[in-house]
Amino acid sequence: MKTIQGVVAAPQARVAIAISRFNHFINDSLLEGAIDALKRIGQVSDENITVVWVPGAYELPLTVRALASSGRYDAVVALGTVIRGGTAHFEFVAGECSSGLASVALNTDVPVAFGVLTTETIEQAIDRAGAKAGNKGAEAALTALEMINVLKAIKA
Repeated sequence: MKTIQGVVAAPQARVAIAISRFNHFINDSLLEGAIDALKRIGQVSDENITVVWVPGAYELPLTVRALASSGRYDAVVALGTVIRGGTAHFEFVAGECSSGLASVALNTDVPVAFGVLTTETIEQAIDRAGAKAGNKGAEAALTALEMINVLKAIKA
């Protein structure tokens, strides 16, 4: 029996991070966590990391598709925060963002790591951006690296 498991060390990986400006006070922490994880744990060099800022989470799928389709990146990390408000806007933005990002990964065969927080409150978002619940940006970055290695192993 053969077992394939990815590792997170990927020193040669070329990783793009697409990040939403909306809720930047939370997303900045997600970005810091992602970059730290890529460099410190994944051993990815600065010159192999590209950060692209977009207006909001709704714009992430289009941007991620452009990055994944460019052939210049081994994986893309999507970062953002959508916080429920008093209208149905949350469901539309969170749902379209999530399904759009999944579609990009399936249609490009490039790993897309989902680091978009979808929370009920600002406090929950802060907790997931480096406070009580860890840093989901760092987790997404490590997922991207592991998936690069899993897909390489499958193709080997």
